[in-house]
Amino acid sequence: MSPRLTMSPRERAEYGRAARARVPRSAHGDFEPPAKRLDPIEIVERQSAARVAELVPIRYGRMSESPFRFYRGAAAVMAEDLAATPVTGLYAQLCGDAHMLNFRLLASPERHLLFDINDFDETLPGPWEWDVKRLAASMVTAARENGFTEAERAEIVGATVRSYRERMRAFAGMGNLDVWYAKADADQLRTVMADRLPGRGREQLARTLSKARTRTNLQAFEKLTEVVGGERRIAASPPMITRVDDLLPELERDQLEETIRDLIDRYAESLQTDRQHLLKQFTMADMARKVVGVGSVGTRCWIVLMLGRDGEDPLFLQAKEAGESVLAAHVGAGTYETEGQRVVAGQRLMQAASDIFLGWERVQAPDGVERDFYVRQLRDWKGIVDPSAMVPRGMALFGELCGATLARAHARSGDRIAIAAYLGKSDVFDRALTRFAESYADQNERDHEALLDAVRRGRVTAASG
Repeated sequence: MSPRLTMSPRERAEYGRAARARVPRSAHGDFEPPAKRLDPIEIVERQSAARVAELVPIRYGRMSESPFRFYRGAAAVMAEDLAATPVTGLYAQLCGDAHMLNFRLLASPERHLLFDINDFDETLPGPWEWDVKRLAASMVTAARENGFTEAERAEIVGATVRSYRERMRAFAGMGNLDVWYAKADADQLRTVMADRLPGRGREQLARTLSKARTRTNLQAFEKLTEVVGGERRIAASPPMITRVDDLLPELERDQLEETIRDLIDRYAESLQTDRQHLLKQFTMADMARKVVGVGSVGTRCWIVLMLGRDGEDPLFLQAKEAGESVLAAHVGAGTYETEGQRVVAGQRLMQAASDIFLGWERVQAPDGVERDFYVRQLRDWKGIVDPSAMVPRGMALFGELCGATLARAHARSGDRIAIAAYLGKSDVFDRALTRFAESYADQNERDHEALLDAVRRGRVTAASG
């Protein structure tokens, strides 16, 4: 525990306000790329070097599609840029990739639909403001693609950051347990937002909530499997889903299958004992490689079909490779023995409720390389918004939800009283982040153009997918 958390609330607030002398809140609005800024394409290429070579062109293809898609895949680029900006010295557990599409609907173990952060591949303790800046810049990048005006973008970012600031101040006045139990129930959000959203927005929210509840193991089972020779198998859809049978010759395939079986067997030890008991009631039926995300394309990701009481009782697990966080070079590697454990620990700390099958394991792959993985359910009431369908008012309200959710996640691990005192009651920080988000969106567009140029010149190869 931080020594500061043993101080009185008054002392913690004074500490937070004192940080303004080191880093004025208005200073967060300044972004100027350093003279010796690293080549963004080189940063992306370094990541790609450790990934499955045949999938890397898909990553470049997806990042080439638009500035927003580039932004989603460029967490490492932004981490390098943020490391050169002033920091408050107040730390919290960071998502590390807190762009707007990493906030979505998720199921709690009690089968409630919640709104929360979803992606924790880059999670590490670090300066709380880095997550807020990544979120703010993502809102501007998405808003530009929708053709929103500068004034509309300013309103969106202002609403997002104001929500973070006000919720952090609210959490500062709450007890520790109250902060820990805080959550955003989707049905309550729907009621609260009903009068604030335009008609189109209310319809979109209703569709998103309804669709999320259909994204279950059974839905994945129906969509992703087929019956072959009387047995249920994962349906191939290369290169997005490639069965292990089709990846390697027989001997190497057997070795890989054994590695994945070993991974699932041993990862169970990272679960609570009751969940270990539940997992043991399922038997592995099939496995395949899956291409996921934008920034994650090329990492090793396996989907595993498990069957329970009969052939119609499925559990889909996803085992995803966990590499070093993009933040590690700037804040340190953390304290966990494996990268998978780092991801899981960060997720459990930041989320209001996590997947009951979330766990980790390290395995030695058939090529002799030790790799870390984290495992979770493939689909469990997950719902995501479509930014391209949003109007300015709707995106601003979505930004409010994201800002409040990020504040709650940071309040669980950071000194919420010090952070709230630093932010204060005024909108100084809000206006600074509005300037920063516009400046960084400009930089992101230049970086996206640099990728397009690299593709045109043949430096990197882009493929559709």
